[in-house]
Amino acid sequence: MLVKEIREKSNVELLQEIDSLKEELFNLRFQQATGQLSNSARIKTVRKTIARIKTVITERSLSGQQ
Repeated sequence: MLVKEIREKSNVELLQEIDSLKEELFNLRFQQATGQLSNSARIKTVRKTIARIKTVITERSLSGQQ
């Protein structure tokens, strides 16, 4: 997900997206632990996307924007 796409969403949508990504990250870690993970690079991608979303939310809160 690109930053441009993230900025177009509301804070509520972003929080829902974070929840779904955290669930996906949990599942990916579980697959890795059991040796079933086929694409280990996906973990890094999901973590970075979560960080991007949190950054945009923080920027909005600091600027007073909703």
